[in-house]
Amino acid sequence: MKISMQMSVVLAAILAAICFGVAITGFSSLGDIADPVQRADGRGFAWFWTFLGIVAVTFGVLGAWIVKTHKDSEDAQPRVRERTRQ
Repeated sequence: MKISMQMSVVLAAILAAICFGVAITGFSSLGDIADPVQRADGRGFAWFWTFLGIVAVTFGVLGAWIVKTHKDSEDAQPRVRERTRQ
């Protein structure tokens, strides 16, 4: 299955929103945990989802940058092709 670069940016944004939502839920529920070991595990779980959200945002920004620079290079390419055909 092929997806377009624009679709990958949208999917990265959706994944980042889900990951950050899980992380926020994890951080907000830390106060309800009485056991220090479970609290440390919950904090690690929340930080892991935060990390996944950061990775998704990074890939989304990278994808958006590729889409933008690829469109700029497509604008310049037809002129070069026209010159070589003549």
